[in-house]
Amino acid sequence: MPGIEADLGITKVQLGLFLTAHGLLYGISKFANGILADRCDPRWFMALGLFMCAIANFGFGMSSAVWLMGLFWLVNAWFQGMGFPPCAKSLTHWFSTSERGFTMAIWNTSHSVGAGLVLLLNAWVIWFFEDWRYCFFVPALLAVFGTVWLFNRLRDAPETIGLDSIEVYHAKKTGAISSEDADKATGPELSWGQMLYEYVFSNPVIWIVCLSNFFIYIVRFSILDWAPTFLKEAKGMEVYQGGIVSSAFELTGILGMLLSGWLMDRVFKGRGAKVCFLYMFGCTVTLALFWYVDSNSILVNSLFLAVLGFLIYGPQCLTGAIIANVATKKVASGAIGFGALFAYLSVIVTGWGVGFIAERYDWNAVFLLLLGSSFIGMLLFACVLNAAAKDESRQ
Repeated sequence: MPGIEADLGITKVQLGLFLTAHGLLYGISKFANGILADRCDPRWFMALGLFMCAIANFGFGMSSAVWLMGLFWLVNAWFQGMGFPPCAKSLTHWFSTSERGFTMAIWNTSHSVGAGLVLLLNAWVIWFFEDWRYCFFVPALLAVFGTVWLFNRLRDAPETIGLDSIEVYHAKKTGAISSEDADKATGPELSWGQMLYEYVFSNPVIWIVCLSNFFIYIVRFSILDWAPTFLKEAKGMEVYQGGIVSSAFELTGILGMLLSGWLMDRVFKGRGAKVCFLYMFGCTVTLALFWYVDSNSILVNSLFLAVLGFLIYGPQCLTGAIIANVATKKVASGAIGFGALFAYLSVIVTGWGVGFIAERYDWNAVFLLLLGSSFIGMLLFACVLNAAAKDESRQ
């Protein structure tokens, strides 16, 4: 971004508008492409999306006009939204409900690993080529190789290559099939549109989890975007110190994801809402302590952000698994895309909203927003638990 500013004279406001528009369009794309992905082969759907992202990044790197860069940025956002839905579909077709928590947790770490690696890659690219444009050319070239790999290796479902469905496989392996998997495998024969309406749009549990996703992402994106600024202005730290401290948030987030998935599958037997409730309770308490403790110590603030990353990335990871299990694998990508739409609507609050509150009021008001969001997220998962308890009592 500094290179783009210096070379083209683009302003921070214009860059900020690109980022906000990108986030909103990306959320819409994940929802729309999630509905499409349920009816498409993920092999070519995901490969096509990744290839078009590569083309958009080549275009961005070659642009010299601000409006053209903005156009390619939005095109990139749309085609990036073709990535998650086929992943969700593949995971639900290749893994049973009792395995999806940890499986999705492992898959979800790719965001953090990729984000960390691309920072290192582009640092080397800038040093070697001394031109910001190669920060788009080199990753785009890697995406082309990724496209070939996906098309060569990815398959739609076990049945596509002559294997049993995941439900039948587990039945043969264990000698019995869980009632949950049996219901999902042999549920009522409905049209695709009927399933989408019945299992997603008219399902109150889906709506509650999607709404909780909105509040989870308010906390997540606010910390990601504003932590260095907050540490400088409210905690009195240097800018470079704030950047170092903020990295703890992402690093421990990976551990939080993996543990949450393991807890969902092994301890709570697929009931991810219980894990999310406990995580969000811990997140609320940690946020309160983080604001209460007035310290500019790198160690203390790193510890708080590390704990927050651990606690917020667990629920962020598991909402997809919860939604997939509730909606069934037949409309899993559409349902998860619906949850992603709620998640990325949060950029309205975390971008312009947090900036306005911090400038108009102070960081105390921002922390009240984060505390309230975390607390509401916790209450919403309690509602999911209550709904599940009622279903179990009726059974």
